[in-house]
Amino acid sequence: MSDDDAPLGDIFRRLIRNTGPISLAQFMGESNARYYSGKDPLGATGDFVTAPEISQMFGELIGLWCADIWIRAGREEPVHYVELGPGRGTLAKDALRAAARYGFEPRVHFVETSGALKDIQLETIPEAIWHDDLSSVPVEGPILLVANEFLDALPVRQLVRGAEGWRERMVALDGEDFVFVAGSQPMEGAVPADWREAQQGTILETSPAASSVVYEVAGRLADQRGAALFIDYGPPETRAGSTLQAVANHQKVDPFAAPGRADLTAHVDFATLARVAVSREAKHLGTVTQGEWLRALGIETRAEALIKRAPHLREEIGLARDRLIADDQMGLLFKVMGLASADWPDGVGFGEN
Repeated sequence: MSDDDAPLGDIFRRLIRNTGPISLAQFMGESNARYYSGKDPLGATGDFVTAPEISQMFGELIGLWCADIWIRAGREEPVHYVELGPGRGTLAKDALRAAARYGFEPRVHFVETSGALKDIQLETIPEAIWHDDLSSVPVEGPILLVANEFLDALPVRQLVRGAEGWRERMVALDGEDFVFVAGSQPMEGAVPADWREAQQGTILETSPAASSVVYEVAGRLADQRGAALFIDYGPPETRAGSTLQAVANHQKVDPFAAPGRADLTAHVDFATLARVAVSREAKHLGTVTQGEWLRALGIETRAEALIKRAPHLREEIGLARDRLIADDQMGLLFKVMGLASADWPDGVGFGEN
């Protein structure tokens, strides 16, 4: 049996026995790479549901946001719609349909590494151009970039304050079970200055991978103009504690139970990512709750219009609207971070910045 066919847990166990504990970032990164490589994880028959699958309103309002800021920036052509981790292509389909009414008909680029999802996206948006990463996306013309529930699946590092200082949390073995242990290398240099004297047992998460993505996107905005929306779950400011979780069959499961067969995620540190973007001379439009943002864009009015057109779907449309914006559902936990070129207008929905 090749490593490609072997259970990932067995591969990790062999690696740890031979070379010692591995980083959580490696565990998470390789687990999600295996998980996403060959399956469609979305929908009732998958492991989780994302906002575009809940209601067409979500994608439509994103499309109108993109069209609005592009029009106010001068309608520069060629213009590119870029989506990171586009799922089934549902968000793009709804967004582009709504935006086309206002003359926004961009070239479409999907950054996707899952073969299974690419096949579905090809049926949904056949005109799209696929990329393994941002490096091959054109550099001429502004970009309107959307990343919905993309950053949360990128690998995180966890740092823990022990008696001897800060150390990285590593994944080791206790018999056949994966367990956390503290690494041996001092990690004070990776800890923000205002956290270095935190009490013993404090855990901080960092995501160099997420910072790298935002750094590259912000650089693109500075160089070729445009705007970006990052929509994900997490707090508005950096907080202590582990947020690592795993989901399979719409249920939370032990992240160590079945690597490669569950979606591993962690909360997004939007405060850090905003600072990264500004360091690249992109404009931080703001970071607001998803509920606040969608209300500002008119989701309640859009829901009423859909109900008027299809009154027999009143309850279904209302439930979808509430799932997206209610405080006890996605409304508060999920955030929308907007970025733009320094010379582009402010985007709708972010209030005073």
